[in-house]
Amino acid sequence: MSSTLTAAVAQTATVLLDTPATLERALALMAEAAARGVQLLVFPEAFLGGYPKGADFHIYLGGRTPEGRAEFRRYHEAAVTVDGPEIAQLAKAAARHQMYAVVGIIERDGGTLYCTAVYLGPDGRVLGKHRKLMPTALERLVWGFGDGSTLAAVDTPFGRLGAVICWENYMPALRMAMYQQRVALYCAPTADDRDTWAASMQHIALEGRCFVLSACQHLRRSQFPDAIANRLPGAADTVLMRGGSVIVNPLGQLLAGPVFNEDALLTAELDLGLIPMAQMDFDAVGHYARPDVFSLHVNTAPQHAVCMDGGPSGE
Repeated sequence: MSSTLTAAVAQTATVLLDTPATLERALALMAEAAARGVQLLVFPEAFLGGYPKGADFHIYLGGRTPEGRAEFRRYHEAAVTVDGPEIAQLAKAAARHQMYAVVGIIERDGGTLYCTAVYLGPDGRVLGKHRKLMPTALERLVWGFGDGSTLAAVDTPFGRLGAVICWENYMPALRMAMYQQRVALYCAPTADDRDTWAASMQHIALEGRCFVLSACQHLRRSQFPDAIANRLPGAADTVLMRGGSVIVNPLGQLLAGPVFNEDALLTAELDLGLIPMAQMDFDAVGHYARPDVFSLHVNTAPQHAVCMDGGPSGE
């Protein structure tokens, strides 16, 4: 296993409803990161497809509107599929730059959208994905729920790589499921730009004795398209998401960030040898666990709405 790693988190905005332009931005960031020697790059939550902060799609209890449905259609069209051309281009770029990448996307699967993190490898393959288990608040009306089948972390020469999206990080059981997999590189794509987020990431790094890499967008009102109504007041230069991206080591120390109110590509050198040193006095799923008192069952089976004789629908 390699003992050191150059990692980065990208803090910039989606070109909302313009997926080709966002793809070009992602490719440019990968090239910039590669020029700095980056071997792992983490993008924000919903980067490809967009996090429409301030949108409500005209949804209210007991009713929807034709205008809101039209806005959702545009958002649905801007989403991507894991086996589509956009992810294929990003995978090729990962191979070209010999890097791992974790990319937040809005994944389209039939009539449902999922907030997903895709893992790309330096061999040009999609290594896996994680669908957000619990969309937060109004997100639940435009995004579907993931299931336990996408909780699996992926192997790298630097240790296991996994992603936990935004407020999933406040789900203790989900964090324990990641720690049980011995995740060394814990990625936290997010849309949470509050001052408290960095403290949460430091807690998780210290709790999991892992490196935490969290990327958040820096998005201004002027970058929000007129095609979707925005309920947040403000002028064109109003900041909708101010960033706050960080990289944290297994003892909870900040290696990079938080940075606010600007685009940034934050980098840090990670010494993987620090993980066993940090685990000397705490290992949440090892010598500090009490399985005789506490236990956690994780259902990793894919969930299907319809099962046909002979296997799940569509197989």
